[in-house]
Amino acid sequence: MEEAKERILELRKLLEEYNYEYYVLDNPTVDDSVFDTLMQELMRLEAENPDMYSATSPSQRVGGVVVEEFNKIVHKRSMLSLANAFNEDDLRDFDRKIREVVKQDKITYMCEMKIDGLGMALLYQNGDLQYAATRGDGVTGEDVTTNVITIKTIPSHINESRELEIRGEVYMSKKTLAALNEEREANKEPVFANARNAAAGSIRQLDSSIAAKRNLEAFWYYFVNASDFGIRYHSKALETADSLGFRTNPERRLVHGIDEVIDYINEYTEKRSSLDYDIDGIVIKVDDMSLYDILGYTAKTPRWAIAYKFPPEEVQTKLLDITYTVGRTGKITPNAVLSPVRVAGSLVQRATLHNEDFVTGKGLRVGDDIILRKAGDVIPEVVRTIPNPNNTGEPFKMITNCPVCGSELVKVDAIHYCMNPHCEARKIEQIIHFSSRDAMDIDGMGERVVEQFFNQGFIRSIPDIYKLSRYREDIIALDGWQSKSIDNLLSAIENSKKNSLERLLFGLGIKEVGGKMSKTLARKYVNLTNLQNATEEELLTIPDVGPVLVDSLTSYFGDLTNISMLEELRELGLNTEYLGSLSVQGDTPFSGKTVVLTGGLSSYGRKEATEILESLGAKVTTSVSKATDIVIAGQDAGSKLDKAQALNIRIMDEEEFLSYIK
Repeated sequence: MEEAKERILELRKLLEEYNYEYYVLDNPTVDDSVFDTLMQELMRLEAENPDMYSATSPSQRVGGVVVEEFNKIVHKRSMLSLANAFNEDDLRDFDRKIREVVKQDKITYMCEMKIDGLGMALLYQNGDLQYAATRGDGVTGEDVTTNVITIKTIPSHINESRELEIRGEVYMSKKTLAALNEEREANKEPVFANARNAAAGSIRQLDSSIAAKRNLEAFWYYFVNASDFGIRYHSKALETADSLGFRTNPERRLVHGIDEVIDYINEYTEKRSSLDYDIDGIVIKVDDMSLYDILGYTAKTPRWAIAYKFPPEEVQTKLLDITYTVGRTGKITPNAVLSPVRVAGSLVQRATLHNEDFVTGKGLRVGDDIILRKAGDVIPEVVRTIPNPNNTGEPFKMITNCPVCGSELVKVDAIHYCMNPHCEARKIEQIIHFSSRDAMDIDGMGERVVEQFFNQGFIRSIPDIYKLSRYREDIIALDGWQSKSIDNLLSAIENSKKNSLERLLFGLGIKEVGGKMSKTLARKYVNLTNLQNATEEELLTIPDVGPVLVDSLTSYFGDLTNISMLEELRELGLNTEYLGSLSVQGDTPFSGKTVVLTGGLSSYGRKEATEILESLGAKVTTSVSKATDIVIAGQDAGSKLDKAQALNIRIMDEEEFLSYIK
């Protein structure tokens, strides 16, 4: 028995070495047949000695572990994001601030590829991989060890007994993505829009054998606790990571001064398309890690590093048609139908054109070529048109009737509306909005599901959502639905009945009543009945409530159809009470004050701090002006703090803020 265990450990070490030589060094020292023979021996011995099972054994590279869900892991050190630079001025400003703090004329930086993948942290103890965790929210991630260990370049054991944490990016190469999508097309499966989505989707598979087939790769770029090893420089930390068997990116470069940083960025802006993996920018880090604590951190980002983001990629394509969609309020939006084109890693065939003025202002005409980009690398955006003198098509002319119900459109400012409350397109959008995350948060009731159920006749109005169980068997009979999926949806629907009043108010889609106003009204009136009975005079006493909003509320609650629907929702068991904390009665230091939050607070997130201030009677705004009473300044407060000081506005630090709210 002891001999078998010793042989298992020996085989694991051998196979790890061969993996490293083959996948990282690209210099194998044994034939594939030798490797396969040793792997078969290891798998046999592990099967005969189940007490020697290890999730990080080389035998687990092929996957096969199935988990019900991923456990949560709290990172020992927060995984911060990076501040962004978008141009040369941003980079020089970053460099200037660092030089001013550390009193040096020139800083040595490490420039590295910003891999477009999934952030990952690995923790090793006594040489063995303990876990691989996603970034998550930076504080808590998911344990995805069973999937990450299938990546053959990642060592499951290192020759270092001290605790070591290293972070990097899991990604899928362009070549692998092309092959995977070709296979999925052949199997009539939806293809992945880009390599990042493919990598993230693979890592979050509950069956590790699926992840193993996806041929994921990884680069490691941050030796988190390098100082524990007596390492002072980031460049040396990466060299140490190399020597321990981690795959680091060879395109990195140590440069001296911001001019060399900019030269490097210009060089790789040109080389970007030749790399076999997607990058969306360049990361610049101060090489001397002894300066990190001196330079410090904001609430979310280190001050010693920055990510330069490439300008949005612009491509040329043809405008094939202009179609129209109807929103929940009846808003009519023109949309561009485009000749399919790949932009920033995904195939784009449509883009919003916003309104009539946008289309005419850009001179868009069906048949012309247009320049397209993704705003923020996410939303397709038409930049400009390239007029075609040979285009004989008609100039753009806005439609005058609803494309769904045929009702005559009404133009308000720059927007056209369908005013028919019974328009089916509006009903679908209303149900989608009601179910959305910021409203009733019904997981599983997305746009496609709502459209499917509406067209099948299962849901024709908001109350029908809560009667969906009567169609359970009919839904199971539809393609793509199983007992578990419909039961999960029905459970989410049932749970949504317990939501606080402000979610219901926002979900109803009352014109002018957004998320913030929904909370204000819910906190003020405590329950729906009180709000329905509120007078115009009473409503006008509420901060930020004006005549337009009052007209919208009185119109909504004066409509018998809406009153009937609300009564039906009550009968179906929906909560209509406010469940949050009520505003503090009496005066507080914030009562009636206009407050601006700036910088990062260590105790509360911005949203949570805003809610606390509002509950104490404050009006929270986002910009500093003469009307501002108090500015609460956290870390890295910046220009808002400067403006507050110039205007002689009261400034409160986090400690003082906390003393009041306690």
